[in-house]
Amino acid sequence: MDQESAGRADETRDRWQRKDWWGVVLDAPDVDELAQFYSKLRGWPIWKQDENDAALDLGEGVAYLAIQRNPDYVRPVWPAQPGSQQMMLHLDFEVTDLEGETARAVALGAELPDHQPQDDVRVLLDPAGHPFCLYT
Repeated sequence: MDQESAGRADETRDRWQRKDWWGVVLDAPDVDELAQFYSKLRGWPIWKQDENDAALDLGEGVAYLAIQRNPDYVRPVWPAQPGSQQMMLHLDFEVTDLEGETARAVALGAELPDHQPQDDVRVLLDPAGHPFCLYT
């Protein structure tokens, strides 16, 4: 079976039975705080969680967002500054109401930095300091 056929076969199986899951894992000093933040921000249920790890179920497909405890985690600096911890990645979320969703994210615990590079994008920092973007 070629790769394309295998991919179509995977799509027809129950997603929980699939073996091609992938995800993004964020380090944080407090797993629960960050898991709760993204669960509330995106409406994703927490699929499993303990004091060291959490995984959020994005609801469809085979992608997930996970958080792992790292007691030595160092917050990145935004905007980037030479000699400071750099962000390793950032998450992008499309929204229909940029100002409303920005205000909601801040109410949930995000920070809104002064530096905003684009009018149709808001760079925010989650409770652990990871930059993420809301955009229209």
